[in-house]
Amino acid sequence: MELTAPEVWARIQDAVRDAVPDHAFSSWIEGVRAVALTEGELLLEAGNRFKAEWLEDKYGDLLEARGADVVGRRLRITVRGAASPDVFEPPAVRLDPPSAPSEPDPSVTRRSPASQSRLLTARRPGLNERYTFERFVVGPNNQLASAAASAAADKPGRLYNPLVFYGGVGLGKTHLMHALGHRVLQSNPDARVAYVSAEQFLNEMITAIQRGTTAQFRARYREMDLLLLDDVQFLKNKESTQDEFFHTFNALYDSHRQIVLTADRPPRELEGVEERLVSRFDWGLTVDLRPPDLETRIAILRSKAEEEGLELEPDVIECIAHSCTSSVRELEGAVIKLLAVSSVWNQEITPDFARRVLALRRRELEPIKPVASPERIQESIAAGWRVRPESLTAKTRTRTVTEARHVAMYAMRKMLEMPLMEIGRCFGGRDHSTVLYSIRKVERRIELDPDFRARVRQAMQELRELP
Repeated sequence: MELTAPEVWARIQDAVRDAVPDHAFSSWIEGVRAVALTEGELLLEAGNRFKAEWLEDKYGDLLEARGADVVGRRLRITVRGAASPDVFEPPAVRLDPPSAPSEPDPSVTRRSPASQSRLLTARRPGLNERYTFERFVVGPNNQLASAAASAAADKPGRLYNPLVFYGGVGLGKTHLMHALGHRVLQSNPDARVAYVSAEQFLNEMITAIQRGTTAQFRARYREMDLLLLDDVQFLKNKESTQDEFFHTFNALYDSHRQIVLTADRPPRELEGVEERLVSRFDWGLTVDLRPPDLETRIAILRSKAEEEGLELEPDVIECIAHSCTSSVRELEGAVIKLLAVSSVWNQEITPDFARRVLALRRRELEPIKPVASPERIQESIAAGWRVRPESLTAKTRTRTVTEARHVAMYAMRKMLEMPLMEIGRCFGGRDHSTVLYSIRKVERRIELDPDFRARVRQAMQELRELP
């Protein structure tokens, strides 16, 4: 059975319709268009980048869970804000692979495997169209990394090979990696470029072993002109994958092909990664990216506002820059939060409004002291809402019980950082998408309802004070 991208998206929409409030469905999901479908990813297009980022942030997990139900395997859902003229539309994806291989397409078999690989990779290298050098704001924290990426893109395989970026989350490592790939393809459209996360590399290798296609898997990556491997720390303790990547690394390096890696720490501090790999990472240039300083944060916010067509007062931008100091991602998250709250509350984004919203955001992000157990949370929330604890795990759907159940799920997630599946098991075996919906419903109501917010905070404060 084959489904096109619009057909898969229509089924996902039907599956999430009952799990999302009507106004939210019509505002954020209904008008979104399916653009492309591959074996592991569905690409959607929203009206603008703000809507795209909001949809991914608030409903991404729910959509991917329902998407996996529709296609019968893990499906990554990516949302972009504007159409791109060079999108490659793959053919429909087969949901239930046949036991015997299908007849080859004559138009494809006339090409050599190498030329076919080059065509497909050049057209779909996995690069994010938004991550370019032009959109990367350079400051003292990332100047060397930006210069190294630009130099490696101009002379791939000849200057810094491998090129390794390391640093915390949201500092621009992946952005630079994609920008380097775009620059290489601009200079040489026939270059074979592949961007892949270490997790994806592992999953593709496992699939190749299961299907008996390891030779094709190896050939694909060892024929690349530019290999971009993200989050190499994910290879920790995965001996077979490390061995495969070791030989891939050697093949590319010996043929002077460019290798770019990112990690969350310096190569020498990567625990569980073989010494022979770490030593090869040191052959090239290793550069760290640090949190941006105040001036750079202001420049980033101005650039984002201009890019998105947002009108943010200088005082608002400075307020955000002073409040968010850890990463570019934190800055972008703060802007999205301000836009969302101003839209819901129908208020102009003034400096005072920004300070109040950002203060609320900081409190939400503060770590909460854990309590004894999930059972204590259920008992305490049930008492506060005056319902029986056992009703939280039953199928009872009265308004008071449902609200208490949602708050208890929210408290478990915030206070114990429990996985969604584990929380679901505590409430009668509910699935993770139901738990996710419940938690986000509480979060939305906390933002909009001061009385409810005060009640939830009081309940969680009492939980923290339990002996």
